[in-house]
Amino acid sequence: MKKYKVGIVGATGMVGQRFITLLNEHPWFDITVLAASGRSAGKTYEEAVGDRWAMTDAMPEKVKAMMVLDAENQKEEIAAAVDFVFCAVNMPKADIMALEEAYAKLECPVVSNNSAHRKTEDVPMVVPELNADHIDIIPSQRKRLGTKRGFIAVKSNCSLQSYVPALYPLNEFGPEKVLVCTYQAISGAGKTFERWPEMVDNLIPFIGGEEEKSEQEPLKIWGKIEGDKIVNATSPKFTAQCLRVPVSDGHTAAVFVDFKNKPAKEQILAIWEQFKGPAQELELPSAPKQFLNYFVEDNMPQIKLQRNLENGMAISVGRLREDTQYQYKFVCMSHNTLRGAAGGAVLLAELLCAKGYMD
Repeated sequence: MKKYKVGIVGATGMVGQRFITLLNEHPWFDITVLAASGRSAGKTYEEAVGDRWAMTDAMPEKVKAMMVLDAENQKEEIAAAVDFVFCAVNMPKADIMALEEAYAKLECPVVSNNSAHRKTEDVPMVVPELNADHIDIIPSQRKRLGTKRGFIAVKSNCSLQSYVPALYPLNEFGPEKVLVCTYQAISGAGKTFERWPEMVDNLIPFIGGEEEKSEQEPLKIWGKIEGDKIVNATSPKFTAQCLRVPVSDGHTAAVFVDFKNKPAKEQILAIWEQFKGPAQELELPSAPKQFLNYFVEDNMPQIKLQRNLENGMAISVGRLREDTQYQYKFVCMSHNTLRGAAGGAVLLAELLCAKGYMD
């Protein structure tokens, strides 16, 4: 596999920092460009980040002296220097949409961590183990954009990565109705306890826009390509409550589900254990060997014990049992800035490379 030159747009934020730690020694990707807002442009990366480095790993030596470029005003220079960019910026939605399309029209593919284009009908929103076939919409998107090489692909909301991977493999039983409550870490808001002391010993029962995403985005993952767009599924029906909890990293979900054809518990467990997707079949560098990991102990999975399972890219599941109102209930957990954010985007980029979309 050739080495791809990669840019990180939004490199100074928490997800941008996570991209840097993941790509520092990546076998396929080489960090070539770092870009951020005009406030950071012209500074070295170390100067631009200052005391806001939030990763437990030290800042890689390679990036410290790299000059940060202006993500908006140096697009042509950035696009010319890389094979593709990861995008994780903090801007108004309309501005993000315009920025990502501008890079794509410069023939620079964009793998986005942002939510702006998740509803765009010809932009694939992919969990590589589940709906990898959605990247087949890219030729239609290129036709709309007027590009030969440029396109946008996005990863889903971070909280979906905990519960959707456990439900999607059970499609043969017709999941119809899902209630989910997510308990989401503060890093999902780009925060640490040092920068958000009011979250210590606290719980906030509201995360702006999160419940809508948790209810609607799964329907795109379940959707199908029809002509030049991805058409959302109409089932399963999701209802969600999303809470911010005093956890540094790791989102947990409590899931309740009804099926059209109720499976036996043993059938569900067997499917979870055996399930593999294209990420595993292609042996992508960031793919977990065991995607879904079921824990039989009543007090598992736990954030501290399982969030870094398989480099934070595996999904942990536990407490599957019958319910009095729904057919089954269980809990799930995933690392929100690894599997749920930067790691999920890196895995998506690996899929796109393996399938030839970055060439």
